[in-house]
Amino acid sequence: MTTIHPLACVNPKAKLGDNVTVGPYAYIDEFVEIGDGTTVMPHATIFNYVKIGKDCNIFPGAVVGAVPQDLKFDGEITYVEIGDRVNIRECATVNRGTKASGKGITRIGNDTLIMSYCHVAHDCRVGNHCILVSYVGIAGETDVDDWAILGGSTVVHQFSHIGTHAMVGGGSTVNKDIPPYVLCGRAPITFAGINLVGLRRRGFSSDQIRNIKDMYDMIYNSGMNVSDACEKIEAGFPQSDERDTILNFIRNSKRGIVRGPVLGQSIKGDQE
Repeated sequence: MTTIHPLACVNPKAKLGDNVTVGPYAYIDEFVEIGDGTTVMPHATIFNYVKIGKDCNIFPGAVVGAVPQDLKFDGEITYVEIGDRVNIRECATVNRGTKASGKGITRIGNDTLIMSYCHVAHDCRVGNHCILVSYVGIAGETDVDDWAILGGSTVVHQFSHIGTHAMVGGGSTVNKDIPPYVLCGRAPITFAGINLVGLRRRGFSSDQIRNIKDMYDMIYNSGMNVSDACEKIEAGFPQSDERDTILNFIRNSKRGIVRGPVLGQSIKGDQE
């Protein structure tokens, strides 16, 4: 049974699934689709052209589907699409896409947590099982792959790419791509090892983790340039999902990957 508080403002043409709950003073616009079991809490706002999946929670003060903060936006119809079991916490904002980007849609995958006061800009793609900690801001057309974690108050330059299972330390300024499986932090941001704790928690074997570490040692500590290191990895390591994920990410990086540690800094930051 869907429950709409009498003080909520819900357009009668909005499509609400079964067992949806809408709290007082929440606002839901006309061209909105909300999946079964989702809760829209008091004072949350869902603007037009938003599709939200099942069993999500939209917390007080969150704004989903506002027009993009992009001067190229010209009033066109663009979208936000949110997967299942997503939590969007207090006062977080998720903006629609723009046609000028060639995408026109902002996407958030399943089982992702967007904490309080985060901002997901136009045409971003946030994958499954991601965590954006409070006050994270990702600029337009940023891609965040599955299982990535961005620490609190991290800001990400537009067009950046955060790799799968990567973890970015809180307060970081991301202006280069963050490769898969790594831990990055410091100021300016640098590679600080692999995300050892995260990989163990997600069931990576000791051999998989050792191979990932050895590949990044070759990229960051061998003295070779990145292209040569990738060739050595391709020739010297057996084919695996991890090897291919790392090589494909680096070879397709448009902004270049984050730099190695500054001279004199330890890189034993593998969360040992």
